Amino acid sequence: MNHDIAIDLGTANFLIIHEDQVVVDQPSVIAFDRKTNKMIAVGNEAMQMEGKTHDNIRTVRPLQGGVIADYNAAEQMIRGMMAMVGLRRSLFKPFIRMVICIPSGITEVEKRAVEDSAETLGARQLFLIQEPIAAAVGIGLNVEEPEGNMIVDIGGGTTEIALIASNGIVCNQSVRVAGNTLDADIELYVRHEYNLLIGQPTAERIKHAIGAALTDLPESQAEYLVMGRDLLTGMPKQITLTQAEIAHCLDKSISKIEESVMKLLEEMPPELASDIYQRGMYLSGGGALLHGLSQRLARRTHLKVHDVEDPLRMVVKGAGMTLKNIEKSGYLIK
Repeated sequence: MNHDIAIDLGTANFLIIHEDQVVVDQPSVIAFDRKTNKMIAVGNEAMQMEGKTHDNIRTVRPLQGGVIADYNAAEQMIRGMMAMVGLRRSLFKPFIRMVICIPSGITEVEKRAVEDSAETLGARQLFLIQEPIAAAVGIGLNVEEPEGNMIVDIGGGTTEIALIASNGIVCNQSVRVAGNTLDADIELYVRHEYNLLIGQPTAERIKHAIGAALTDLPESQAEYLVMGRDLLTGMPKQITLTQAEIAHCLDKSISKIEESVMKLLEEMPPELASDIYQRGMYLSGGGALLHGLSQRLARRTHLKVHDVEDPLRMVVKGAGMTLKNIEKSGYLIK
C-alpha cells in the first residue's frame, strides 16, 4: 500500500494533504516539558499554552522565515503532526512519497534540514516544490506554458514574490517581512501608544480581526477590544483599537512588501511584462487576507491584483495537486 503526502512546512501553520484531503491544519507550535524534554502538546493545543505556561513548560516555534530553525523541535513537531494523519505506526511501513513546500530563497543547508526531516519520517521518495510555484498550481494557473504568471505569497515568516513561466521561476524576490512581522508591529504599537503589554497570540487575533493595509477603507472605524497588562500600574487593562490605527502601524512593513513587488516588476524580462500587464498578479498566503491589500498593490502598480479563495491553503493545495501527476511535473526538485 502506497501513501502520498503533501506538506506545507509553514512558519505559522503546518498543513498536510493525504488522499486529496487537508487532514492537518495546525499552528506550527510545540510544547515541551523542560525537565524531560518530552513533547507535551503540538499544534492548536500547544498554541493555547503559548504565553500562559509555568517554568516547567516551554513552547517553541521551530520554523522561522519559512525554514527549520530548531531541528530537534521541528522533527518532534513533524512527528506529532504526522500522527494526526491517522496512519499511525503503519506510516513507517508502506512506500511513502512526499512533496514538501520550500521557500524559493532557501539555502542548501536549510534544504538539507528539510530532506533530513523527511527521511526520519520514513519518506522513500521525496520531492520539493517552491512555494510560489505550488501556490500558482493551487490557484489553477498553467505553470508549464511559456507565459508569465506573477505570485505574491505572504506567509508567516517570508513573502515570496515570483514570476513563473515554463516550469520555473524566472525572477523572484524573497523578503522576511510577513505575518509574524505584522504581529510584532501590532505588539510594539500597543505598547508605545497605550502602555499595554500584549503577547503574540493577542497581536495575531487583532491582525485577523481588524488588520488592514489602507486607512481609508469603508470599515476603517471598525473597533476591537484588547486586554493586556498595563505597564504603568501592572494591572490588567482593556483598550479599544480601530482598523485605521492598525493600518497606520502596519504601513512601514507593508511598504517593504510593496517595494519588493516593484523591484520584481522592474527586473522582469520585457516579453513577460506584457503577460503580467494582461493577467495581473495573484495573492496567496495568510497575508492575502489583510483588508485592503489588493487595493493598495493595485494603486501602486496599476495592475490587476487577484484575491484567491482560501489563500491560506493555496500552497499545500498546489502540492497536493502535484501528487496526482508527479511524474510529469517538471517544476519539482528531486
